[in-house]
Amino acid sequence: MIRKIEKIFLLSVFLIISVVASAQDGTYGAYSPYSIYGIGDISKEGTAYNKSMGGVGIAARNRRFINYLNPAAVTARDSLSFMADFGLQQSNNIYRQGDIRSAHNTFNIYDFVMSFPIYRSSAFMVGITPFSDVGYDFSSIEKDPAIIGNTGNITYDSYGTGSVYQIFVGAGATFWKRLSVGAELIYYFGNIDKVTNMDYSNSSYRSINSGTDITVNGTTGKFGLQYEQNLGGDVSMVIGATYRMSTKMKGYSTNYKYANQSSVSDTLSYSVDTLAAGGVRFGDELGVGISIRGGEKWSAEFDYIRSDWRNSGMDSQKGFSSIGESVFSSTVSHSFRAGFEITPNRNDIRYYMRRCSYRAGVYYDKAYYKLDGNNVNSLGLTLGITLPIPRLHNGISLGVDLGQRASAKNNMIRERYAMFVIGFNIHDIWFRKNQYQ
Repeated sequence: MIRKIEKIFLLSVFLIISVVASAQDGTYGAYSPYSIYGIGDISKEGTAYNKSMGGVGIAARNRRFINYLNPAAVTARDSLSFMADFGLQQSNNIYRQGDIRSAHNTFNIYDFVMSFPIYRSSAFMVGITPFSDVGYDFSSIEKDPAIIGNTGNITYDSYGTGSVYQIFVGAGATFWKRLSVGAELIYYFGNIDKVTNMDYSNSSYRSINSGTDITVNGTTGKFGLQYEQNLGGDVSMVIGATYRMSTKMKGYSTNYKYANQSSVSDTLSYSVDTLAAGGVRFGDELGVGISIRGGEKWSAEFDYIRSDWRNSGMDSQKGFSSIGESVFSSTVSHSFRAGFEITPNRNDIRYYMRRCSYRAGVYYDKAYYKLDGNNVNSLGLTLGITLPIPRLHNGISLGVDLGQRASAKNNMIRERYAMFVIGFNIHDIWFRKNQYQ
């Protein structure tokens, strides 16, 4: 027992350090020109199990996988089991704006979660996942002949990196074998760096380097419930709901502007400003879902999520607001998700592929911001499979997300992507009493 705990603990420390380090080394956790606004792209939460079913999970109760989308779901488990999940994500993106095309690839760890029982029908979980990612890099040249005639060619370059992570600790309990409730304490932390450079081809002019380095942190809570009703035989229905409170973020921003020429650099401005109380807020989130499950063989689910960011304060807060001519503004985000899972025969001893779990899902998301008054919507299809390992509920989950964000109309950037995920499901019996002495 002790050796098992030590191994899992060391593994968790290694993975957590890796995730935190990735936010500090300048690499991209995600990449999108739309992440220039606010805190960047908000990550779609969940393990590979959730991601390959369109992102559903509010009403999911599956004792073989950790489902942290609803803290009440932590009680869906074998009563003596320890569970863990960690995953990797690789994304391939293609962008188009008019006749301009580009592509980018990223790779990142997206979660590490552990769960174990507390007492009878109650359980506990702890984990770390990305909440949002900033990653962009684009450039342009000055086209005004009047300016170029006086200064020579001018190149503008903007790039940004960083992530906001969330560490959560949650617990849940089931009453009367039907009603499950749960709660989470969430701590946000992260660093975001946004830089803009203006370079002159004429060496008699000094290049300008400016930017903002933002550090944020905050604490909030999330609550969830699930009610399960048997519909006859092995078929049951679950109704679920979650609510995450809005969050007043703390932190500071370092704002700077330097003029550079050869090896000489002059400071034009430099300030370290504390974020005003309530100046930046993360929106609250309400989610509802319904699922139908046919024993251990199949399940289907539909979720709706609404998050209000209109009072985020990011429209005017330095370092969060948009850069350049385009205008971003916070709004209310909506998400519609549906997923399906089937396992032909979990106990088949002859054909391995019949023991695998197959999944598919679809989703439609409206982002928490608008660009020049236009909604930024995403539409996608997900597919996945879990390959069981012949011991308890261990397995390797594979998934793919094929989708598109925005369109090429209204001078927007159309983003098409293929995202691949791999999750490792760890399951073991830790709390069984000795039957013989």
